Amino acid sequence: MPLNVAVQMDPVERINIAADSTFRIMEEAQARGHRLFYYTPDRLALDEGRVTATGWPIEVRREKGNHFTLGPEATIDLATQDVVWLRQDPPFDMGYITTTHLLEQLMPATLVVNDPFWVRNYPEKLLVTTFPDLTPPTMVARDLATLKAFKARHGDIILKPLYGNGGAGVFRLDPNDRNFTSLWELFTGINREPLIAQKFLPAVEKGDKRVILVDGEPVGAINRVPLEGETRSNMHAGGTPMAVGLTARDREICAAIGPLLRDKGQIFVGIDVIGDWLTEINVTSPTGLQELERFDGINATAKIWEAIERRRG
Repeated sequence: MPLNVAVQMDPVERINIAADSTFRIMEEAQARGHRLFYYTPDRLALDEGRVTATGWPIEVRREKGNHFTLGPEATIDLATQDVVWLRQDPPFDMGYITTTHLLEQLMPATLVVNDPFWVRNYPEKLLVTTFPDLTPPTMVARDLATLKAFKARHGDIILKPLYGNGGAGVFRLDPNDRNFTSLWELFTGINREPLIAQKFLPAVEKGDKRVILVDGEPVGAINRVPLEGETRSNMHAGGTPMAVGLTARDREICAAIGPLLRDKGQIFVGIDVIGDWLTEINVTSPTGLQELERFDGINATAKIWEAIERRRG
């Protein structure tokens, strides 16, 4: 049965159609006969009890520079949609959080993917802390003395903003580092949020694996190998995606976290695994669909839509 699908995302004209997961989600929806409506988060509103969005019907195509056609601009009541996708990229700031509050009001009559209540309550760098047996030693703190004590225990650590994304602001502080206090001053001068520190994992030189889960089940993985001399492996930071298989440890991690993700309506999730350790659970706007399909021929996007269609009955 065709579904009415609204997609809340960043401006469609700016996306890279060869890599963008939201584009692939829209492309697959269209192939399955679903009707698409596109809008940006700044056009979302709560209007006298109705959650509305101003945007456009959209058709997408895999033609670089000519990848979409918009219909007439319209303001719609999102309660008329069968599915709403929450797909804008972080930062996970108060603007992002506000959209989750508004979209939550559509549930359960409209299916919001991923469930906005749990997106708001499960930011990627915090959700992993509920699985301490699967993660490297981790600290969330703002106080300098507390963070320094963590570094003293572990010597070589990664320090990054708690709500950062795309590898921005990620620093390795090895035992010889002399910049910890300066970095702390920089971070705390920008915002009032805590920082997250993790023990450095040397296995990152071999890559940071992105495992994609659909409705709590692993469907495949890609490896992201950092540039020479670089700690960060994020593709936004120049990491090179490569084909890779799922290991027994990857499946063990997924078996541990999958039921929780499925129960909380996190249909499309990307987790990060370095060596044998889980480092992030990405629920806000995970990526990797196109790379997985290109390397392994796994159409994870179709599996996502099958899960959605099952839920819509």
